[in-house]
Amino acid sequence: MKRIISIVLFSALGGALTLGAYKLFIEKPQVVIEKAVESKPLAVKTNYTNTLGTAIEDTDFTIAAEKTLNAVVHVKNTSYKTVRDPFAEFFYGQGNGIKHYSQVGTGSGVIFSSDGYIITNNHVVKDATDIEVTLNNKKVYKAKIIGNDAINDIALLKIDEKELPYITFANSDNVKVGEWVLAVGNPYNLTSTVTAGIISAKGRDLEGNGPITDSFIQTDAAVNPGNSGGALVNVRGELIGINTAISSRTGSFIGYSFAVPSNIAKKVIEDLMEFGTVHKAILGVQGGELNGKVAQDLDIDLTEGFYISSVSENSGAKKAGLKKDDVIIQADGVKITSYANLTGFLNTKRPGDVIKVTYVREGHEYTANVKLSKNEMSKVNSLGLELKNLDAKELKKLKVSNGVKVTDITNKELLYYGVRKGYVITSINNQKVNSVDDVTEMISTKAANEVLRIEMLNLDGEVERYIFR
Repeated sequence: MKRIISIVLFSALGGALTLGAYKLFIEKPQVVIEKAVESKPLAVKTNYTNTLGTAIEDTDFTIAAEKTLNAVVHVKNTSYKTVRDPFAEFFYGQGNGIKHYSQVGTGSGVIFSSDGYIITNNHVVKDATDIEVTLNNKKVYKAKIIGNDAINDIALLKIDEKELPYITFANSDNVKVGEWVLAVGNPYNLTSTVTAGIISAKGRDLEGNGPITDSFIQTDAAVNPGNSGGALVNVRGELIGINTAISSRTGSFIGYSFAVPSNIAKKVIEDLMEFGTVHKAILGVQGGELNGKVAQDLDIDLTEGFYISSVSENSGAKKAGLKKDDVIIQADGVKITSYANLTGFLNTKRPGDVIKVTYVREGHEYTANVKLSKNEMSKVNSLGLELKNLDAKELKKLKVSNGVKVTDITNKELLYYGVRKGYVITSINNQKVNSVDDVTEMISTKAANEVLRIEMLNLDGEVERYIFR
């Protein structure tokens, strides 16, 4: 018996020594992180899955899809070009070096009136020789361009038909981040395609992405090539935007798409229908948006809004009492947190409109009614020029029928080549220039490698020609 007890004790001692050696020399010490936990019991909901499922089930996309599918069309743009090859003509005779090419592009459009008016992107129908529109029922129509606006990338088309299904406009200022939306269009020539997503952001500025508007609606609804010009609608089937761009390194959708807000699109097409051109309104202030660093540099408590660095003479803002260092925070009740917010809001207005501006001055909030004026000046950064419209009296004095005046030169190379303040730009690529908006549009719509031939009137009344590459 004693022998058995001794064996058990030796076995237990050997096991203890073995375990101790393993713990001491072999096993890595366990790191324990101690977290302070509030002693009060927490009320935790346990039906997350059911709540999410109910929310999704309550959102019915079928109504919006039914309302919009028949009002979104497929747009086919065909452009014909003739290219002359002088070498072929030299070797094979005159006429043998002429070749004809056709280029086809596709996109989408939205019928917004029963009598055949269609809104689309300007880039969908740019340089079109022939435009063909196909409805959801496969009927095909020839379309003509009523007008276009390259700045906001909007074009107005018309087909000869009546009693067509159409989409009504919603107020894009009222859409909220997180709201469900549908993108309806014709990606990759797949007709009548509907995708769903949410509003990811508003007033999005796509700096460096062409001339188009600086106040996009951003969504994660899938948009691909061919969706351009199509509809972005809310769950009631109302138009809140025109799908225009995607952010992608591959050219295909990777999670971000952008739409021109319906309020801007509506104003553009109304101008095109009434005047044949877009009337741009300005507030008469210069400046930029605030952020933490800018606010610190300017010693301003606010970190959001539009900071006024200067006010134009004889502008609506000047007459209403706005001054340098004021910060605009609202316009007609619309919150202004950035430059894109302000430009997007102004793109929905016309010269002569009166808006209510809320601004902060020295820590106090004020309001003022500002009458918007016509855009008379423009900085064309790509040319290095600041331009001003000429009135009838100035045109008569200069003995010209059209043109815009150079008021400042920021490109020193132009000074080297002889361009001076007071020069008058009369034409670009043989197209007459009547306003600063004409110059902006001609510059913004030029092809990537297109050469600009600008004709100017110098201070002696002589015509000079400059080539910009």
